[in-house]
Amino acid sequence: MSSILIIDDDDQLRKSFEKLLIGEGYSVQSAASGESGLAMIRDEPPELVILDMRLPGMNGLETFEQINKSDPKLPVIIMTAYGTTETAIEATKKGAFDYVLKPFEIPDMLSVIRQAHDAGRFMRSPVNMDGHADETSHDAIIGKSAAMQEVYKAIGRSSPTDATVLIRGESGTGKELAVRAIYQHSLRADKPFLVINCVAIPETLLESELFGYEKGAFTGAAHRRVGKIEQADGGTIFLDEIGDMPIGLQSKLLRLLQEKSIERIGGRDTIPVNVRIIAATNRDLEAAISDGRFREDLYYRLKVVTIRLPPLRDRIGDVELLADYFLSRHAAMENMENPGITKKAKKLLDGHSWPGNVRELSNVIQKTLIFNRGAPILDEEISRVLADENTAKSADKRDSDQILREFLRHELKNKSNEKMFDYWVDRFAGVVIMEALNITGGNRSAAAKLLGLSRPTLHSKIEKYGIVLETSANADK
Repeated sequence: MSSILIIDDDDQLRKSFEKLLIGEGYSVQSAASGESGLAMIRDEPPELVILDMRLPGMNGLETFEQINKSDPKLPVIIMTAYGTTETAIEATKKGAFDYVLKPFEIPDMLSVIRQAHDAGRFMRSPVNMDGHADETSHDAIIGKSAAMQEVYKAIGRSSPTDATVLIRGESGTGKELAVRAIYQHSLRADKPFLVINCVAIPETLLESELFGYEKGAFTGAAHRRVGKIEQADGGTIFLDEIGDMPIGLQSKLLRLLQEKSIERIGGRDTIPVNVRIIAATNRDLEAAISDGRFREDLYYRLKVVTIRLPPLRDRIGDVELLADYFLSRHAAMENMENPGITKKAKKLLDGHSWPGNVRELSNVIQKTLIFNRGAPILDEEISRVLADENTAKSADKRDSDQILREFLRHELKNKSNEKMFDYWVDRFAGVVIMEALNITGGNRSAAAKLLGLSRPTLHSKIEKYGIVLETSANADK
Protein backbone atom coordinates (compact mmCIF):
# COMPACT_ATOMS: atom_id res chain seq x y z
CA MET A 1 0.00 0.00 0.00
CA SER A 2 1.46 3.37 -1.03
CA SER A 3 2.12 5.78 1.84
CA ILE A 4 1.44 9.54 1.68
CA LEU A 5 2.33 12.24 4.20
CA ILE A 6 0.18 15.41 4.27
CA ILE A 7 1.78 18.50 5.85
CA ASP A 8 -0.82 21.24 6.38
CA ASP A 9 -1.92 23.27 9.40
CA ASP A 10 -5.60 23.21 8.33
CA ASP A 11 -7.12 20.47 10.51
CA GLN A 12 -10.29 20.19 8.46
CA LEU A 13 -8.42 19.91 5.17
CA ARG A 14 -6.11 17.24 6.57
CA LYS A 15 -9.04 15.15 7.83
CA SER A 16 -10.91 15.48 4.53
CA PHE A 17 -7.77 14.64 2.58
CA GLU A 18 -7.02 11.62 4.76
CA LYS A 19 -10.54 10.27 4.24
CA LEU A 20 -10.32 10.80 0.47
CA LEU A 21 -6.92 9.17 0.04
CA ILE A 22 -7.64 6.23 2.34
CA GLY A 23 -10.72 5.62 0.19
CA GLU A 24 -8.42 5.57 -2.84
CA GLY A 25 -6.32 2.82 -1.23
CA TYR A 26 -3.42 4.88 0.13
CA SER A 27 -1.89 4.71 3.60
CA VAL A 28 -2.00 8.25 5.00
CA GLN A 29 -0.24 10.17 7.77
CA SER A 30 -0.47 13.88 8.47
CA ALA A 31 1.41 16.65 10.26
CA ALA A 32 0.39 20.19 11.18
CA SER A 33 3.84 21.78 10.78
CA GLY A 34 7.01 21.48 8.76
CA GLU A 35 9.02 20.50 11.80
CA SER A 36 6.74 17.62 12.76
CA GLY A 37 6.49 16.52 9.12
CA LEU A 38 10.28 16.32 8.83
CA ALA A 39 10.44 14.26 12.00
CA MET A 40 7.88 11.82 10.59
CA ILE A 41 9.86 11.52 7.37
CA ARG A 42 13.00 10.69 9.33
CA ASP A 43 11.18 8.05 11.40
CA GLU A 44 9.15 6.43 8.60
CA PRO A 45 9.79 7.78 5.09
CA PRO A 46 6.62 7.97 2.96
CA GLU A 47 6.48 7.42 -0.80
CA LEU A 48 4.93 10.84 -1.45
CA VAL A 49 4.56 14.16 0.41
CA ILE A 50 1.76 16.71 -0.09
CA LEU A 51 2.97 20.00 1.37
CA ASP A 52 1.20 23.31 1.95
CA MET A 53 3.20 26.50 1.34
CA ARG A 54 1.76 28.43 4.29
CA LEU A 55 2.81 26.80 7.55
CA PRO A 56 3.45 28.07 11.07
CA GLY A 57 7.12 28.22 12.03
CA MET A 58 9.15 26.69 9.19
CA ASN A 59 7.35 27.69 5.99
CA GLY A 60 6.58 25.38 3.10
CA LEU A 61 9.58 26.35 0.97
CA GLU A 62 12.00 25.82 3.87
CA THR A 63 10.34 22.49 4.64
CA PHE A 64 10.62 21.40 1.01
CA GLU A 65 14.31 22.33 0.88
CA GLN A 66 14.96 20.14 3.93
CA ILE A 67 12.98 17.24 2.42
CA ASN A 68 14.77 17.55 -0.88
CA LYS A 69 18.17 17.77 0.80
CA SER A 70 17.60 14.56 2.77
CA ASP A 71 15.94 12.61 -0.07
CA PRO A 72 15.92 14.21 -3.55
CA LYS A 73 13.99 11.23 -4.97
CA LEU A 74 11.01 11.68 -2.64
CA PRO A 75 8.26 13.32 -4.76
CA VAL A 76 6.65 16.39 -3.20
CA ILE A 77 3.40 18.00 -4.38
CA ILE A 78 2.98 21.61 -3.30
CA MET A 79 -0.43 23.03 -2.35
CA THR A 80 -0.61 26.79 -2.71
CA ALA A 81 -2.99 29.75 -2.87
CA TYR A 82 -2.67 32.40 -5.56
CA GLY A 83 -0.70 34.60 -3.17
CA THR A 84 2.09 32.04 -2.84
CA THR A 85 2.23 30.89 -6.46
CA GLU A 86 5.68 32.37 -7.08
CA THR A 87 7.03 30.54 -4.03
CA ALA A 88 5.54 27.30 -5.35
CA ILE A 89 7.16 27.93 -8.73
CA GLU A 90 10.50 28.43 -6.98
CA ALA A 91 10.02 25.10 -5.16
CA THR A 92 9.16 23.41 -8.46
CA LYS A 93 12.34 24.72 -10.05
CA LYS A 94 14.24 23.25 -7.12
CA GLY A 95 12.75 19.80 -7.66
CA ALA A 96 9.18 19.66 -6.32
CA PHE A 97 7.10 17.37 -8.51
CA ASP A 98 4.24 19.81 -9.10
CA TYR A 99 2.05 22.39 -7.44
CA VAL A 100 -1.73 22.57 -7.17
CA LEU A 101 -3.75 25.71 -6.54
CA LYS A 102 -6.25 25.82 -3.68
CA PRO A 103 -9.13 25.20 -3.90
CA PHE A 104 -8.49 22.28 -6.23
CA GLU A 105 -10.68 19.87 -8.12
CA ILE A 106 -10.46 16.39 -6.56
CA PRO A 107 -10.06 14.48 -9.88
CA ASP A 108 -7.22 16.83 -10.89
CA MET A 109 -5.47 16.37 -7.56
CA LEU A 110 -5.82 12.59 -7.68
CA SER A 111 -4.33 12.61 -11.18
CA VAL A 112 -1.29 14.58 -10.00
CA ILE A 113 -0.91 12.20 -7.03
CA ARG A 114 -0.90 9.18 -9.33
CA GLN A 115 1.69 10.81 -11.62
CA ALA A 116 3.90 11.73 -8.66
CA HIS A 117 3.65 8.22 -7.23
CA ASP A 118 4.67 6.72 -10.58
CA ALA A 119 7.59 9.15 -10.85
CA GLY A 120 8.77 8.17 -7.37
CA ARG A 121 8.53 4.49 -8.25
CA PHE A 122 10.54 5.05 -11.42
CA MET A 123 13.31 6.79 -9.49
CA ARG A 124 13.42 4.60 -6.39
CA SER A 125 12.63 1.04 -7.56
CA PRO A 126 15.85 -0.51 -8.87
CA VAL A 127 15.89 -2.47 -12.11
CA ASN A 128 18.22 -5.46 -11.92
CA MET A 129 19.94 -6.87 -14.99
CA ASP A 130 21.66 -9.86 -13.45
CA GLY A 131 19.18 -12.39 -14.87
CA HIS A 132 18.30 -13.99 -11.52
CA ALA A 133 14.96 -15.73 -11.91
CA ASP A 134 14.33 -15.89 -8.17
CA GLU A 135 14.31 -12.11 -7.78
CA THR A 136 11.09 -11.05 -6.05
CA SER A 137 11.78 -7.70 -4.42
CA HIS A 138 12.72 -5.64 -7.48
CA ASP A 139 11.92 -5.25 -11.14
CA ALA A 140 14.38 -7.08 -13.36
CA ILE A 141 15.29 -7.46 -17.01
CA ILE A 142 15.50 -11.22 -17.48
CA GLY A 143 17.15 -13.05 -20.34
CA LYS A 144 20.38 -14.75 -21.41
CA SER A 145 19.74 -14.96 -25.15
CA ALA A 146 22.15 -13.37 -27.62
CA ALA A 147 19.58 -10.67 -28.41
CA MET A 148 19.26 -9.69 -24.75
CA GLN A 149 23.02 -9.68 -24.27
CA GLU A 150 23.15 -6.95 -26.91
CA VAL A 151 20.49 -5.01 -25.00
CA TYR A 152 22.52 -5.24 -21.77
CA LYS A 153 25.64 -4.02 -23.56
CA ALA A 154 23.78 -1.08 -25.09
CA ILE A 155 22.29 -0.07 -21.72
CA GLY A 156 25.69 -0.35 -20.05
CA ARG A 157 27.47 1.71 -22.70
CA SER A 158 24.85 4.45 -23.02
CA SER A 159 23.95 4.90 -19.33
CA PRO A 160 27.01 6.89 -18.15
CA THR A 161 26.81 9.29 -21.13
CA ASP A 162 24.50 12.21 -21.83
CA ALA A 163 23.56 10.83 -25.24
CA THR A 164 19.92 10.90 -26.31
CA VAL A 165 18.57 7.34 -26.40
CA LEU A 166 15.71 5.95 -28.49
CA ILE A 167 14.19 2.68 -27.22
CA ARG A 168 12.27 0.74 -29.88
CA GLY A 169 10.21 -2.40 -29.59
CA GLU A 170 6.73 -3.89 -29.71
CA SER A 171 4.23 -3.37 -26.89
CA GLY A 172 5.02 -5.56 -23.91
CA THR A 173 8.74 -6.01 -24.58
CA GLY A 174 9.85 -4.06 -21.50
CA LYS A 175 10.81 -0.64 -22.88
CA GLU A 176 9.97 1.07 -19.58
CA LEU A 177 12.36 -1.21 -17.67
CA ALA A 178 15.17 -0.42 -20.11
CA VAL A 179 14.59 3.31 -19.68
CA ARG A 180 14.62 3.03 -15.89
CA ALA A 181 17.81 0.96 -16.01
CA ILE A 182 19.54 3.63 -18.11
CA TYR A 183 18.47 6.37 -15.70
CA GLN A 184 19.47 4.45 -12.58
CA HIS A 185 22.94 3.69 -13.96
CA SER A 186 23.48 7.21 -15.30
CA LEU A 187 25.43 10.12 -13.86
CA ARG A 188 22.06 11.86 -13.34
CA ALA A 189 20.62 9.14 -11.10
CA ASP A 190 20.37 11.55 -8.15
CA LYS A 191 18.52 14.15 -10.23
CA PRO A 192 14.84 14.35 -11.27
CA PHE A 193 13.38 11.74 -13.60
CA LEU A 194 10.06 12.74 -15.15
CA VAL A 195 7.82 10.75 -17.47
CA ILE A 196 5.63 12.21 -20.20
CA ASN A 197 3.32 9.93 -22.17
CA CYS A 198 2.87 11.66 -25.51
CA VAL A 199 -0.33 9.80 -26.34
CA ALA A 200 -2.05 9.87 -22.93
CA ILE A 201 -2.05 13.68 -22.66
CA PRO A 202 -4.39 15.59 -25.01
CA GLU A 203 -2.55 17.55 -27.67
CA THR A 204 -3.88 20.86 -26.35
CA LEU A 205 -2.33 20.16 -22.92
CA LEU A 206 0.87 18.41 -23.95
CA GLU A 207 2.67 21.60 -25.01
CA SER A 208 1.97 23.39 -21.73
CA GLU A 209 2.85 20.23 -19.78
CA LEU A 210 6.25 20.07 -21.46
CA PHE A 211 7.18 23.73 -21.85
CA GLY A 212 5.04 25.60 -19.33
CA TYR A 213 3.40 28.98 -19.95
CA GLU A 214 3.39 32.60 -18.86
CA LYS A 215 0.54 34.36 -17.13
CA GLY A 216 -2.00 35.52 -19.71
CA ALA A 217 -0.62 33.26 -22.46
CA PHE A 218 -4.15 32.00 -23.12
CA THR A 219 -7.60 32.04 -21.55
CA GLY A 220 -7.34 30.52 -18.09
CA ALA A 221 -3.58 31.11 -17.72
CA ALA A 222 -3.97 33.03 -14.46
CA HIS A 223 -0.37 32.51 -13.37
CA ARG A 224 2.99 31.34 -14.67
CA ARG A 225 3.52 27.59 -14.87
CA VAL A 226 6.84 25.77 -15.09
CA GLY A 227 6.85 22.90 -17.59
CA LYS A 228 8.24 19.43 -16.96
CA ILE A 229 11.34 20.04 -19.09
CA GLU A 230 12.33 23.11 -17.08
CA GLN A 231 11.41 21.32 -13.87
CA ALA A 232 13.73 18.40 -14.72
CA ASP A 233 16.75 20.69 -15.25
CA GLY A 234 19.85 18.65 -14.48
CA GLY A 235 17.90 15.38 -14.72
CA THR A 236 16.22 13.13 -17.27
CA ILE A 237 12.97 13.31 -19.25
CA PHE A 238 11.40 10.10 -20.56
CA LEU A 239 9.15 10.76 -23.56
CA ASP A 240 7.05 7.64 -23.90
CA GLU A 241 5.20 6.96 -27.18
CA ILE A 242 7.33 9.60 -28.92
CA GLY A 243 5.99 8.36 -32.26
CA ASP A 244 2.60 9.85 -31.33
CA MET A 245 3.88 13.34 -30.52
CA PRO A 246 1.96 15.95 -32.56
CA ILE A 247 3.97 17.23 -35.50
CA GLY A 248 3.66 20.82 -34.27
CA LEU A 249 5.41 20.04 -30.99
CA GLN A 250 8.20 18.12 -32.67
CA SER A 251 9.85 21.36 -33.81
CA LYS A 252 9.99 22.59 -30.21
CA LEU A 253 11.54 19.33 -29.07
CA LEU A 254 14.06 19.58 -31.90
CA ARG A 255 15.04 23.05 -30.69
CA LEU A 256 15.55 21.68 -27.18
CA LEU A 257 17.87 18.98 -28.49
CA GLN A 258 19.78 21.37 -30.74
CA GLU A 259 20.02 24.49 -28.60
CA LYS A 260 19.47 23.17 -25.05
CA SER A 261 16.85 25.84 -24.46
CA ILE A 262 13.07 26.34 -24.43
CA GLU A 263 10.49 29.10 -24.38
CA ARG A 264 7.35 28.96 -22.29
CA ILE A 265 4.07 29.42 -24.14
CA GLY A 266 3.40 33.15 -24.37
CA GLY A 267 6.95 33.97 -23.30
CA ARG A 268 9.81 35.68 -25.11
CA ASP A 269 12.68 34.70 -22.84
CA THR A 270 14.93 31.85 -23.88
CA ILE A 271 15.39 29.53 -20.91
CA PRO A 272 18.52 27.33 -20.91
CA VAL A 273 17.89 23.78 -19.69
CA ASN A 274 20.18 20.85 -19.11
CA VAL A 275 18.15 17.67 -19.51
CA ARG A 276 18.80 14.27 -20.98
CA ILE A 277 16.10 12.91 -23.28
CA ILE A 278 15.23 9.22 -23.43
CA ALA A 279 12.40 8.34 -25.80
CA ALA A 280 10.51 5.14 -26.55
CA THR A 281 8.09 4.02 -29.22
CA ASN A 282 6.48 0.96 -30.78
CA ARG A 283 5.71 2.91 -33.96
CA ASP A 284 7.34 2.53 -37.36
CA LEU A 285 9.03 5.92 -37.36
CA GLU A 286 10.40 5.47 -40.87
CA ALA A 287 6.85 5.04 -42.20
CA ALA A 288 5.70 8.03 -40.14
CA ILE A 289 8.43 10.13 -41.76
CA SER A 290 7.27 9.05 -45.22
CA ASP A 291 3.67 9.96 -44.31
CA GLY A 292 4.68 13.37 -42.99
CA ARG A 293 3.74 12.51 -39.39
CA PHE A 294 7.25 12.61 -37.96
CA ARG A 295 10.13 14.99 -38.61
CA GLU A 296 13.16 13.37 -40.16
CA ASP A 297 15.55 15.85 -38.49
CA LEU A 298 14.06 15.02 -35.08
CA TYR A 299 14.36 11.31 -35.84
CA TYR A 300 18.11 11.61 -36.35
CA ARG A 301 18.49 13.78 -33.23
CA LEU A 302 16.70 11.15 -31.14
CA LYS A 303 18.52 8.08 -32.45
CA VAL A 304 22.01 9.00 -31.27
CA VAL A 305 21.79 5.67 -29.47
CA THR A 306 19.08 3.21 -30.53
CA ILE A 307 18.26 0.18 -28.40
CA ARG A 308 15.91 -2.38 -29.93
CA LEU A 309 14.12 -4.69 -27.52
CA PRO A 310 13.47 -8.01 -29.26
CA PRO A 311 9.97 -9.54 -29.25
CA LEU A 312 9.64 -12.67 -27.13
CA ARG A 313 9.17 -14.85 -30.21
CA ASP A 314 12.76 -13.96 -31.18
CA ARG A 315 14.15 -14.99 -27.79
CA ILE A 316 12.32 -18.24 -27.08
CA GLY A 317 15.32 -19.50 -25.14
CA ASP A 318 14.44 -16.93 -22.44
CA VAL A 319 10.80 -18.04 -21.98
CA GLU A 320 11.49 -20.67 -19.33
CA LEU A 321 13.76 -18.31 -17.41
CA LEU A 322 11.08 -15.61 -17.52
CA ALA A 323 8.41 -18.08 -16.44
CA ASP A 324 10.43 -18.98 -13.33
CA TYR A 325 10.97 -15.28 -12.58
CA PHE A 326 7.30 -14.33 -12.92
CA LEU A 327 6.23 -17.35 -10.87
CA SER A 328 8.52 -16.29 -8.01
CA ARG A 329 7.49 -12.65 -8.29
CA HIS A 330 3.73 -13.20 -8.48
CA ALA A 331 3.80 -15.78 -5.69
CA ALA A 332 5.54 -13.23 -3.44
CA MET A 333 3.10 -10.48 -4.43
CA GLU A 334 0.08 -12.72 -3.73
CA ASN A 335 1.60 -14.05 -0.47
CA MET A 336 1.46 -17.57 -1.88
CA GLU A 337 3.90 -20.44 -1.88
CA ASN A 338 5.76 -20.87 -5.15
CA PRO A 339 4.43 -24.20 -6.46
CA GLY A 340 7.01 -24.56 -9.21
CA ILE A 341 6.26 -25.52 -12.81
CA THR A 342 6.72 -28.82 -14.66
CA LYS A 343 9.01 -29.32 -17.64
CA LYS A 344 6.04 -30.16 -19.88
CA ALA A 345 4.37 -26.89 -18.91
CA LYS A 346 7.54 -24.99 -19.76
CA LYS A 347 7.75 -26.72 -23.13
CA LEU A 348 4.19 -25.61 -23.81
CA LEU A 349 5.15 -22.04 -22.99
CA ASP A 350 8.11 -22.34 -25.39
CA GLY A 351 5.74 -23.27 -28.21
CA HIS A 352 3.43 -20.26 -27.85
CA SER A 353 3.90 -17.29 -30.22
CA TRP A 354 3.46 -14.61 -27.47
CA PRO A 355 1.96 -11.76 -29.51
CA GLY A 356 1.73 -9.77 -26.26
CA ASN A 357 5.41 -10.44 -25.53
CA VAL A 358 6.79 -10.47 -21.97
CA ARG A 359 3.70 -8.74 -20.59
CA GLU A 360 1.47 -11.52 -21.92
CA LEU A 361 3.70 -14.20 -20.39
CA SER A 362 3.55 -12.42 -17.02
CA ASN A 363 -0.27 -12.31 -17.17
CA VAL A 364 -0.53 -15.99 -18.10
CA ILE A 365 1.72 -17.04 -15.21
CA GLN A 366 -0.21 -14.85 -12.76
CA LYS A 367 -3.60 -16.25 -13.82
CA THR A 368 -2.32 -19.81 -13.70
CA LEU A 369 -0.89 -19.27 -10.21
CA ILE A 370 -4.15 -17.83 -8.86
CA PHE A 371 -6.12 -20.93 -9.87
CA ASN A 372 -3.39 -23.39 -8.98
CA ARG A 373 -3.92 -25.52 -5.86
CA GLY A 374 -0.35 -25.66 -4.62
CA ALA A 375 1.05 -28.51 -6.70
CA PRO A 376 3.56 -27.80 -9.48
CA ILE A 377 1.88 -26.07 -12.43
CA LEU A 378 0.98 -28.57 -15.15
CA ASP A 379 0.81 -28.19 -18.92
CA GLU A 380 -2.98 -28.68 -18.68
CA GLU A 381 -3.27 -25.56 -16.51
CA ILE A 382 -1.17 -23.51 -18.92
CA SER A 383 -3.25 -24.82 -21.86
CA ARG A 384 -6.46 -23.83 -20.10
CA VAL A 385 -5.33 -20.25 -19.47
CA LEU A 386 -3.99 -19.84 -23.01
CA ALA A 387 -7.24 -21.23 -24.41
CA ASP A 388 -9.27 -18.82 -22.27
CA GLU A 389 -7.17 -15.91 -23.52
CA ASN A 390 -7.64 -16.93 -27.15
CA THR A 391 -11.35 -17.57 -26.65
CA ALA A 392 -11.88 -14.13 -25.13
CA LYS A 393 -10.05 -12.44 -28.02
CA SER A 394 -11.94 -14.51 -30.59
CA ALA A 395 -15.29 -13.84 -28.91
CA ASP A 396 -14.75 -10.10 -29.01
CA LYS A 397 -13.88 -10.32 -32.70
CA ARG A 398 -16.81 -12.68 -33.45
CA ASP A 399 -19.34 -10.42 -31.73
CA SER A 400 -18.32 -7.34 -33.69
CA ASP A 401 -17.97 -9.28 -36.95
CA GLN A 402 -21.38 -10.89 -36.47
CA ILE A 403 -23.12 -7.55 -35.98
CA LEU A 404 -21.44 -6.15 -39.07
CA ARG A 405 -22.24 -9.22 -41.18
CA GLU A 406 -25.93 -9.22 -40.21
CA PHE A 407 -26.25 -5.53 -41.06
CA LEU A 408 -24.55 -5.95 -44.44
CA ARG A 409 -26.61 -9.05 -45.25
CA HIS A 410 -29.81 -7.09 -44.70
CA GLU A 411 -28.63 -4.13 -46.76
CA LEU A 412 -27.35 -6.24 -49.67
CA LYS A 413 -30.62 -8.18 -49.87
CA ASN A 414 -32.79 -5.08 -49.92
CA LYS A 415 -30.79 -2.66 -52.04
CA SER A 416 -29.45 -2.81 -55.56
CA ASN A 417 -26.60 -0.67 -56.82
CA GLU A 418 -24.21 -1.40 -59.65
CA LYS A 419 -21.44 0.22 -57.61
CA MET A 420 -22.40 -1.46 -54.35
CA PHE A 421 -18.84 -2.28 -53.33
CA ASP A 422 -17.57 1.29 -53.79
CA TYR A 423 -20.69 2.60 -52.05
CA TRP A 424 -20.07 0.58 -48.88
CA VAL A 425 -16.33 1.19 -48.83
CA ASP A 426 -16.95 4.94 -49.00
CA ARG A 427 -19.75 4.78 -46.44
CA PHE A 428 -17.70 2.88 -43.89
CA ALA A 429 -14.67 5.09 -44.49
CA GLY A 430 -16.83 8.13 -43.83
CA VAL A 431 -18.20 6.62 -40.60
CA VAL A 432 -14.70 5.73 -39.37
CA ILE A 433 -13.43 9.25 -40.05
CA MET A 434 -16.50 10.81 -38.42
CA GLU A 435 -16.03 8.72 -35.27
CA ALA A 436 -12.34 9.63 -35.10
CA LEU A 437 -13.27 13.31 -35.32
CA ASN A 438 -15.93 12.87 -32.64
CA ILE A 439 -13.45 11.15 -30.30
CA THR A 440 -10.91 13.95 -30.77
CA GLY A 441 -13.46 16.75 -30.44
CA GLY A 442 -13.09 17.72 -34.09
CA ASN A 443 -9.32 18.07 -33.86
CA ARG A 444 -8.16 17.03 -37.32
CA SER A 445 -4.51 16.60 -36.40
CA ALA A 446 -5.43 14.26 -33.54
CA ALA A 447 -7.92 12.39 -35.76
CA ALA A 448 -5.31 11.95 -38.47
CA LYS A 449 -2.88 10.55 -35.92
CA LEU A 450 -5.55 8.22 -34.55
CA LEU A 451 -6.30 6.87 -38.02
CA GLY A 452 -2.66 6.63 -39.12
CA LEU A 453 -3.19 9.19 -41.90
CA SER A 454 -1.32 12.32 -42.82
CA ARG A 455 -3.26 15.50 -42.17
CA PRO A 456 -3.53 16.41 -45.90
CA THR A 457 -4.90 12.92 -46.62
CA LEU A 458 -7.52 13.32 -43.89
CA HIS A 459 -8.54 16.73 -45.25
CA SER A 460 -9.02 15.28 -48.72
CA LYS A 461 -11.17 12.44 -47.38
CA ILE A 462 -13.30 14.85 -45.32
CA GLU A 463 -14.01 16.77 -48.51
CA LYS A 464 -14.56 13.57 -50.53
CA TYR A 465 -17.13 12.18 -48.12
CA GLY A 466 -18.76 15.55 -47.42
CA ILE A 467 -18.22 15.30 -43.67
CA VAL A 468 -19.55 18.28 -41.72
CA LEU A 469 -18.53 18.63 -38.09
CA GLU A 470 -21.14 19.63 -35.52
CA THR A 471 -18.50 21.77 -33.85
CA SER A 472 -15.55 23.33 -35.66
CA ALA A 473 -13.76 24.84 -32.66
CA ASN A 474 -10.79 22.54 -33.05
CA ALA A 475 -11.14 21.77 -36.74
CA ASP A 476 -8.06 23.65 -37.86
CA LYS A 477 -5.77 22.34 -35.18
